[in-house]
Amino acid sequence: MDNIKLALLGNPNSGKTTLFNALTGANHYVGNWAGVTVEKKEGNLKYKDNEIVVTDLPGIYSISPYSMEEKISRNFIINEGCDIVINIVDASFIERNLLLTLQLLELRRPMIIALNMMDEAEKKNIKINVKKLSELMGIPVVPIIAKDEHGIDVLLETIVNYNYDKKSDFLIQYEKIVENEIDNIAQRLEKHDLKHYEKRWLSLKLLEKDEELIDIYPNFNEDKEVDFEEIITKTKFDYIDSLLKKSTKIPEIKFDEKSNFVDKILLNRFLGIPIFMAMMAFVFYLTFNVGGIFQNWLDIFFSSFLSNGVTSILTSLGVSSLVISLIVDGIIAGVGGVLSFVPNIAILFLAISVLEDSGYMARVALIMDKWMVKVGLSGKAFIPMILGFGCNVPAIMSTRSLENEKDRLLAILINPFMSCGARFPVYVLFSSIFFPGYETLVMFSLYALGVVMALVFAYIFRRTLFKGEPTPFIMELPPYRIPTLKALYIHVWEKVKDYITKAGTVIFGAAVVLWILLNFNFTGLVPVGESFGASIGKLIAPLFIPLGFGNWQSALSLLSGVAAKEVVVANMSILFGGADASMDVLKINLSGYFTQLSAYSFMVFVLLYTPCIAVIAVIKRETNSWKWTGFSVVYQIIVAWFSAMLVYQIGSLFIA
Repeated sequence: MDNIKLALLGNPNSGKTTLFNALTGANHYVGNWAGVTVEKKEGNLKYKDNEIVVTDLPGIYSISPYSMEEKISRNFIINEGCDIVINIVDASFIERNLLLTLQLLELRRPMIIALNMMDEAEKKNIKINVKKLSELMGIPVVPIIAKDEHGIDVLLETIVNYNYDKKSDFLIQYEKIVENEIDNIAQRLEKHDLKHYEKRWLSLKLLEKDEELIDIYPNFNEDKEVDFEEIITKTKFDYIDSLLKKSTKIPEIKFDEKSNFVDKILLNRFLGIPIFMAMMAFVFYLTFNVGGIFQNWLDIFFSSFLSNGVTSILTSLGVSSLVISLIVDGIIAGVGGVLSFVPNIAILFLAISVLEDSGYMARVALIMDKWMVKVGLSGKAFIPMILGFGCNVPAIMSTRSLENEKDRLLAILINPFMSCGARFPVYVLFSSIFFPGYETLVMFSLYALGVVMALVFAYIFRRTLFKGEPTPFIMELPPYRIPTLKALYIHVWEKVKDYITKAGTVIFGAAVVLWILLNFNFTGLVPVGESFGASIGKLIAPLFIPLGFGNWQSALSLLSGVAAKEVVVANMSILFGGADASMDVLKINLSGYFTQLSAYSFMVFVLLYTPCIAVIAVIKRETNSWKWTGFSVVYQIIVAWFSAMLVYQIGSLFIA
């Protein structure tokens, strides 16, 4: 075949995305926990004159679609016509992984097993006779170590040399009672459109009462006295046992004493949450104290060196003062104000990546399960909440892993309270100006407030809008791993690149628009106080007087922040700094409009109010409802207003 479409499919955390990156040269995020891939990703490569399209599918444990990510994966394999499935199997947990393998084999599609993490298996003294395993299963088995790109060439050779015309004859012989039912259903199916389904596989799934297939073939929804699903599953596990006895030597399982010791501390019911809080406080400390050094350098570069240099060059060239103002006071002040926080953003995501890739963040979800259940959330919903610290868009998409639709919708509605990286520069700007020496404490309080508000509204919504019990939380704890430099680089670079790209597109555009709004009205060029921007800001500014910041500049910045939260900092830099938007100038100018209390109130509002347009769009896409999208936007504005108002008004009682 000259053009090959292949799909990567395996259990969560089996290394699918790592293999995808190795094959295509992409840099998609790889995490040491389940649920990192929540939508299919596509990439291309060329190998020996073969054009290969690679699709990375969400990780699943079963081909029975209980969650949205399982539906995405199964529907792609069956309906979207890939030429071959590459089933990634974690060799260090081979027995558990092979259940999905058998389910895929029963589809009788072209398939290759990529036996990944052979180094991990070797550490556990697991000996796998790859040739024997391949003979027993009737398909190629290729040992690989995806993170080191070991075995990738052999895998590609196997893919291009595969006999795509040969149909698999794989068959598991079930008990007689099951085989009789399969034959009976298969005969009845001859009168129906089988679509893309293999008849024996379809018969098996109908016998197991697969909900999605029962909806398509309702005549087969029959009550049986025998629990066929249990018999079929048991037979598969017996088959796996037989396979492994003939091909694999697995030593007696021994607890990893080091991991067990660490878990006893990190998962301790008394110490677990305080340790997590201490780690996050340390992350914020690093962000300010290390990132702040580089942030100051960039601040000087943009506010002094670049601004003065560009002004001098353009003036010498005879460029009009209006154009110079647009470039210096608008673009450089706005974009530079955002880019100066790149070091802080990089260190924040580096620290979070270390916690995620080490396996610690997965354990935090387990620690929080008890508290999540009390407010009516599944412990599994805490994983999207943690992802929200990076960006709410992929975090909301990751709710696809929740099987229960009420749990999923509830998780979507509370996720925007999790403080994403885009809000981070606002906190850095205000806390460094108004709370010097206490930046870590201020930052920690804001992130904690976001989590608390999410849990409070989960409690309220569970008892009003989404009545019912949350789905029990069952989670596979990943092994502790030392994060690789490559994985950390990819994760941090992708986040920083997105931030810089946004600065060069959204922030650039916003800076130009704001400059126009601040310099013109219907009569032409005017002073700032008479401009369109001032008029818009003054129109909505009274709404923020009870919050402590009723100036039109702040109101206009918050309004523009709906486009992207980074725009708030860009606008602040333009409105309160202009060409000389250094931290020193901003400190002097902002101090004339804010007190410590109103500054904290402002940060609380930024934390809780309507997320950016990208988040609103993904809420609409994931809920498929304008009603829930509109509800999300409106209730978050109301919550933000009342929360910031309470902070300011109650604080005013104690602070003169």
